Amino acid sequence: MSFEQVRRDWATLGAEDPLWAVHVAADKRGGRWDAEAFLELGRRDVEVAREQLRRLGLPTSWERVLDFGCGAGRLSQALAQHAGEVVGLDVSAPMLETARGLDRSGGRISFVLNEDPDLRSFPEGHFDLVYTERVLQHLPRAVLETYLTEFARVLRPGGVAVVHCTTRPMWTLRGLVWRVAPVPLIRWAQRRLLGYPAPMRMTGVPEERVAELVAVHGAAVVDAAAVDEPETHWHARRYVIRRRPDATG
Repeated sequence: MSFEQVRRDWATLGAEDPLWAVHVAADKRGGRWDAEAFLELGRRDVEVAREQLRRLGLPTSWERVLDFGCGAGRLSQALAQHAGEVVGLDVSAPMLETARGLDRSGGRISFVLNEDPDLRSFPEGHFDLVYTERVLQHLPRAVLETYLTEFARVLRPGGVAVVHCTTRPMWTLRGLVWRVAPVPLIRWAQRRLLGYPAPMRMTGVPEERVAELVAVHGAAVVDAAAVDEPETHWHARRYVIRRRPDATG
């Protein structure tokens, strides 16, 4: 599975059913998400993350934020209520078109197409906060690991990343399928049996590997909360990652 294949899949998902693809729910397929209810989910999730940051004594408002894998912008909208500027970055042009149509920020969000398997378009130390949720799990492992390293690089010294990562499948019937079935078979089943417009792969990364990758640019995991979601049949963690105040390079 290549980065370009991921881009093609999410362009298809964004064109055919963008809100459902971002937040999969059986009763919302076929354009049945209410836009305001969809955006309210983003506000709820950002408030949960802000409470986690508050407990750690870390900032809950920011000057410049990167919403990585912004999709239709549900988190970008919520983050913009607490930030001077939000960059919503996504690989899917149709997703970004939907996000712009839902924009309520009054110009505080810039929606940008991501054409690279890294963050080369942003300089080191550019963001106060990097936020990503339910995104990395859909990437090939090598690309996922590159982005984790890049998140630390683009944080300013002392800046924070809030990063959602799946770790391993659960011991359920569907979780067992994710453990043993080859990726081409899963892609076929999602398209032919489940009727997805395009497949959604799932990838896990162990907690210790996350810590290794962000350490390359002087960052460390300061908190990791379990955020398992039974509907996905995967275990997951929400990491708070902070770049050292003296970190460079």
